[in-house]
Amino acid sequence: MDETEFWEIVDSTRDAAEGDPDEQADVLVDRLLQYEPDLVLDFARHFEARFNRAYRWDLWGAAWVLLDGASDDAFDNFRCWLIGQGREIYEGALHDPDDLADLLEDFDEEVDGDAEELGYAADEAYEQLTGMETPDLGLPAPPAEPEGTPLDFENDRVLAKRFPKLWAAFRA
Repeated sequence: MDETEFWEIVDSTRDAAEGDPDEQADVLVDRLLQYEPDLVLDFARHFEARFNRAYRWDLWGAAWVLLDGASDDAFDNFRCWLIGQGREIYEGALHDPDDLADLLEDFDEEVDGDAEELGYAADEAYEQLTGMETPDLGLPAPPAEPEGTPLDFENDRVLAKRFPKLWAAFRA
């Protein structure tokens, strides 16, 4: 499975779920069940690589602004949600997390920003197909600390200065 096919699956499942992250996870499992186990593992590798790539302080800060706070687990769930939004939003957020203010049509912190189940969809599909747990994907170990410079998430002035568009759109 190449990167284009990975993103096509993400986009088609999000569209089928009408943007609902929990429903998207269910649709994704059903979609992955149509593939051979090796392709499901390919999908899992693509997902995990992007999940690890998004482990950055600046993205965590953007999640903090959007969600009005984001614990370690909430940031993990946010990264799954970010991948689920598709290539344009994911790559745009990695380029400049403040651009999420322009990339997101709307954001409801009660529904959006949390797609924990999406992170387990490939594992669930693989287990249903094979009766076994997902093996090691052969990817480098995830970083111990987020990439970049830490931000003081508790300081509204720091966040408003670093993420002026997000702050104006979602916190002002």
